[in-house]
Amino acid sequence: MSSSARPVIGMNVDFYPATKTQKPHVRLSAGYFDKVLQAGGMPLIMPLFAREAELTDFLDRVDGFLLTGGLDLDPTRNGMPRHQAVRPMAERRENSDRMLVRLLLERQIPILATGVGMHQLNIACGGNLFLHLPEDMPRAMPHSDTSCPGPHRHAVILESGTRLEEIYGEGEIRVNSDHHQALRQIGTGFRVAAAAPDGVVEAIEASDPNWFCIGVQWQPECDTASALDAQLFECFVQACARAAEGLALAA
Repeated sequence: MSSSARPVIGMNVDFYPATKTQKPHVRLSAGYFDKVLQAGGMPLIMPLFAREAELTDFLDRVDGFLLTGGLDLDPTRNGMPRHQAVRPMAERRENSDRMLVRLLLERQIPILATGVGMHQLNIACGGNLFLHLPEDMPRAMPHSDTSCPGPHRHAVILESGTRLEEIYGEGEIRVNSDHHQALRQIGTGFRVAAAAPDGVVEAIEASDPNWFCIGVQWQPECDTASALDAQLFECFVQACARAAEGLALAA
């Protein structure tokens, strides 16, 4: 990457299989590439790959990766029971994403993960999930409210000494919240970076201080995100730029 070029940020997409009324198609919230562009990055949308060689070729072209949100993971593929509240993503996306996350962890390029993207990172590193918070943690505060006309928001407490605290500042922030699952056991190589007042984990980050890898439960790309969330994208894109420059110098 030249000094004047924007770092290239890969991002995955949701997949919707064909139905009687529509052809198979992919979707991605415009907020993801809008926020990356505003932060100085160049977004590169990734198709769903079935072959590792093709995925490897794609990853050779990016300086960082944004794991996007979406529907739930199939719990049976992670040794957990089915649950009526779980809405599994399409099998084609989950297959592609599993391969993607494994290769991203091997490469340790800068990663920002939101929603189910954070769940994927955590599970790939040996962690697990609460399948449905209203049942698994009945005393937890509401983390989703479909009856609310506007965005549901709640407080998140940042862990002291974390990279996320450096980005957002000390203390407490308010985030948008629309999830019924959450991290239970944290995967190897990660630490809790933020939690809700009820103890539900809201963010994790790599324990390695030299690797920018952050996962958040909220949606920093949405219109309902706070102004502070822009700083998360800015720091992510800056980390991608530094990583690209380091590779260029090593070459």
